[in-house]
Amino acid sequence: MNRGQLIAGRYRLQEVLGRGGMAVVWRADDDVLGRQVAVKVLSANLAGDPEQQRLIRTEARAVARLRHANVVAVHDYGELIDEGRTLSYVVMEFVDGRTLADMLTAGRLPWKVATLVGAQVGAALAAAHRDGIVHRDVKPANVMVTSAGVKLVDFGISATVGATDGDGGMLVGTPAYLAPERVRGGPVRPATDVYALGLMMYLALAGRMPWDASTVTQMVKAHVYAKPAPLPAIPGLPSAVARLVARCLAKKPADRPSAIEVSEVLGEAAGLPSASLLRSMSAPTVTLAAVRPRRTGRAVLIAAGVVA
Repeated sequence: MNRGQLIAGRYRLQEVLGRGGMAVVWRADDDVLGRQVAVKVLSANLAGDPEQQRLIRTEARAVARLRHANVVAVHDYGELIDEGRTLSYVVMEFVDGRTLADMLTAGRLPWKVATLVGAQVGAALAAAHRDGIVHRDVKPANVMVTSAGVKLVDFGISATVGATDGDGGMLVGTPAYLAPERVRGGPVRPATDVYALGLMMYLALAGRMPWDASTVTQMVKAHVYAKPAPLPAIPGLPSAVARLVARCLAKKPADRPSAIEVSEVLGEAAGLPSASLLRSMSAPTVTLAAVRPRRTGRAVLIAAGVVA
């Protein structure tokens, strides 16, 4: 595929935002509505793989029905023929900002910023869980922070509540954020996402993970056996937040809070409007003026299997 190529008679490709094993993400112009969009196209080497085609279609359907302010919006889905190959594509909202992973390269965040981001991710997860969807890959690289708020992206390996990883014993997800029950082969459930959100919050607040683990094997063992270190003392951080993060990291799924509770506690700490607003399907857009994205010459979008 090339710059300037027209998809479905309306989406004109402009530049590659990222590429990975599963897909290539382009910034494109929607010539019909006169707006920028992000078009994720299945990688050419997967054109004949029905499972990968199913995954990208399932992602599009799952996100399209969420319609939540903190979830990247899906506008369209289709298939195209490129050099004789049938490629699935999904057209998404163009998110102009930075990933939380990029922001954390400079170290931990001010606690008010961290809780503001976490509250909005919690709200996005609450909406997904209410619809029976588990994200399965909550991590800083899949959280986009913009001047207008936070967007949770990459539902490419999402699954319905109760699903398993399938045959072969291969775990689906990022090892650093796998919940203990997932490591043990248990079904996915909302608490799986809450565990990952707890780890992400710990990292954002402390600037490090709650245990020393540098290899995949060490990470997996830590999830199951290691007791998380308590958060270090952070001046001004409400004790309710520290307790909440510890509960998110509980080994037993039943001992973790719901995503709604996480969004409410973090939202109150961050000074967001009434927590009841976070329950709505159209959560309020929260301006992050204090963490306005640094312009890097182009927007950054992380999609399933794509590293920008």
